[in-house]
Amino acid sequence: MSRTRSALVIGGGVAGPVAALALRKAGIDATVYEAYPSTADGIGGTLAIAPNGLAALDLVGAREAATAGGLPITRTAMSFGGKEVELPRLDGLPPMRLVHRADLYRALYDVAVAEGIRFEHGKRLVAFDDDGSASFADGTTATADVLVGADGVHSTVRRLIDPAAPGAGYTGMVGFESVVDRPVPTEVGTMYFAFGRRAYYLYWRRPDGRTGFGANLPWERPMSLTEARAVPADDWLRRLREVYADDPGGDLVRAITPDQLTVTGSLHIMPSVPRWHRGRAVLVGDAVHAPSNSSGQGASLAIESAVELARCLRDLPDAASAFAAYERLRRSRVERIAANAAKVNRAKAPGRLARAAMPLLMRVLMKTAMRPEKAFGPVQRHRIDWAVPVADAAVPTA
Repeated sequence: MSRTRSALVIGGGVAGPVAALALRKAGIDATVYEAYPSTADGIGGTLAIAPNGLAALDLVGAREAATAGGLPITRTAMSFGGKEVELPRLDGLPPMRLVHRADLYRALYDVAVAEGIRFEHGKRLVAFDDDGSASFADGTTATADVLVGADGVHSTVRRLIDPAAPGAGYTGMVGFESVVDRPVPTEVGTMYFAFGRRAYYLYWRRPDGRTGFGANLPWERPMSLTEARAVPADDWLRRLREVYADDPGGDLVRAITPDQLTVTGSLHIMPSVPRWHRGRAVLVGDAVHAPSNSSGQGASLAIESAVELARCLRDLPDAASAFAAYERLRRSRVERIAANAAKVNRAKAPGRLARAAMPLLMRVLMKTAMRPEKAFGPVQRHRIDWAVPVADAAVPTA
């Protein structure tokens, strides 16, 4: 029988509200504390929720709301040097859904509030004690049986758990998005992953006839989102047009107007985090395992981990045993996916030697794509069995 009855969840992005919903389903009262003064309406670009993430959302009753208005991606292809290879889909799985990040945040917030979960905004965590109490920058405090750090790649909770913990790594790229008033000759819901001569980009046909476009622009140093957005859009567009000038995607970039360009900021990846938990505090989502965007799994893995954490707290007698089981169930899976995505990253921002090796790398990637069940099955078919109790001897899953 679990002795955990209450939780403080730090962070109101994706993992935080899902963790709160899953904890409530497990019989644990959870309150979400968010540093920003309001919800993130209108902020951010798009992200994909893979079939495994959709399945985890089902468990907390949030799938329909989270994907309403999202675009099903029914066909994907890789493009390199004018050559295209269609990526096979796995039989029996729904298509991934492309959703706007702000819409996902709002949907998860609304579902959580409807379930009676309380959100406290303007609460920036500064400290927590082993007795379960947390202190915030505004001078207030709160206490619960456990504290869940769902506060993203720049996590305060991660640093408080382990002051020597690694910070988020920079992938060497800055992200951009746009909706371009220019059609592409393919059906709605087709997404292309294109490895250009100097940088990676992707694009997809929208139901309104326009084209969604995303760019991963190689950049020598990381920039905060505020810093990146302070650069005039015209300056970014000049750079993007130069980098993609010789690629088929160059026509799309040249059609983007300054008011259509969204800067999504430096792209990060979390290295392996030695300590996932300490005392009554534990990490979840991007705070502990943020793969690069190459994986297409960031949000889905965060959702999975939030649900799995709640399941462990439900079934094991104390925080220490629950957190240990949670880490055993999750670490190998998320780190394997992150390692595979990191390999692709090196092709997205290639140096001189990497550009020379690109044809070989692409042949390997395309060969992998021709074995979809082996390459993608263990990732996308993963399901959490909520009804099965977690034992102390929990072992990693695929």
